[in-house]
Parts: sequence; structure tokens; C-alpha cells
Amino acid sequence: MAKVLIAATEYGSWGEELQAPWDIIKAAGHEVTLITRTGKKPYPLQISVDPEFFDPVQKVHTNPKEVCDRIKELVDGEELNHPKKFKDVNMKDYDAIVITGGLGAMFDMCNDYYLHKLVMDGYKSKKVVAALCYATATLIFCRDPENGYKSIVWGHEMTAHPRAWDFYGDYDSSYELYGTDWKPNVITPGFLWPVEDLTIDAVGPNGKCVAIPTTSRENPKVVYDGTFITGTSVESSIAYGEMVVKVLKEKGL
Repeated sequence: MAKVLIAATEYGSWGEELQAPWDIIKAAGHEVTLITRTGKKPYPLQISVDPEFFDPVQKVHTNPKEVCDRIKELVDGEELNHPKKFKDVNMKDYDAIVITGGLGAMFDMCNDYYLHKLVMDGYKSKKVVAALCYATATLIFCRDPENGYKSIVWGHEMTAHPRAWDFYGDYDSSYELYGTDWKPNVITPGFLWPVEDLTIDAVGPNGKCVAIPTTSRENPKVVYDGTFITGTSVESSIAYGEMVVKVLKEKGL
């Protein structure tokens, strides 16, 4: 049994991007510890638990009803109620850190000092380090002072939310949450940044950015390059959780 940190945003997770790895890693018998920046419960974006939500860019219904029902069950229960703070855990006590996605990841996870410290410690000690969808920005912005302050993913292969899927144009992204009356007081003009472009820069000329617009539930995309596990977006949430379990097993955990 491994001890796994699961990091989530307090500003709006994408429900399945937390629920799927959470359920899959627990079902495999591993011990999970939820962490957030200030220790508040992470709530999913309302649109991520709406089975009628139709992605206006990809032109698909994103959320199967059974997935929405499970997310609501998880949020309405007790399992997610008492996260620890990023700064109150130490990577030496854990075997893996699994960062989950959502629009809110761009606010409180991408450049958090304490989350970066966990990631860096996991990276340097060759533990499992994983990030999904927009949370891959946490890896991109984590800089290695022992390598000229290049990103820790410099020279690596990793996925990116495809540029072709970005809400870029006449889109307003709101952050209404399910399960709480609190709403982040913010509206952004689409997504805050193009992750595919940032990834290309971060991995450098000898790395590889994998951003495939045809990725789907039937053909998810998760990359494990021997160091990092990364997954494309919500459609790859299940494959992402399964890859974490597979790599932990390969490591004898």
C-alpha cells in the first residue's frame, strides 16, 4: 500500500478530475490524503456536475450522468471534508503526489510555493509526481535551481490541454461551484493562459509536448515518461488514475 497525496484547487475543480483518480487510487488499496492550499474543502465547478453541459469548443457533452451522480455523492459525503494544507505535509512521508485539475488550478496551485516544494521534493527523490489537465501548469512553473531555473519538465514528455480546445475569444468563464454558497468572485476571459504553448516552452527542444485534439473518452491520453505522469483533460481522468496505480505497482508499492 502506498501513501498518496491528492492535491485539489479550492477555486473550482473539474469534478471528475478529482473524483476519478480519488476513487481509482483508493479502490487499489492505497491510502489517500487530500490537500488544498488553505485546508478548505475543494468543491467542483457547477458545470462539471451538469450532465447537460455542452462544451462549446469541442462540441461534445462532457459529463456522463453516472459520473455527475458519483461526484455529487462524494462531495455531499464526508470524505473530502478535512483536507490538510499544502504547507502542513512533507513529501518524505508519502510515495506519490497526484495533482488534480479544474479551472481553479490556475489560481491557487500553479505557482504555490508549498505545492512546488512538495513537487520538487517528490521529483528529486524519484517518487511518483502526476498532474492532470490545467494542473500541469504546476509542473511548468516549478523551477529547478540546479538546472538554471528551467522548469522541472525541461527535456521531458508531457501532455497539454490542446490549444484547439481553449476558450479563447468571446467567452466568459465563471466559477460557480456545486455544494457551497461560496463563489469565487472572479470571471475570466476564457482560460487564463494557453497551456499547450507554455508546455512547448517548458519542455524545451529536447522534450515533447503531447496535445492531441482528437483525444476522447474512447481514446484518452496519459503520458508516463519515467518521471512524470500527465493527463490531457477530463476525458483522460480515468486513464490518469489507472496510470498512477500502474506506476505505483511497478515501483513495488
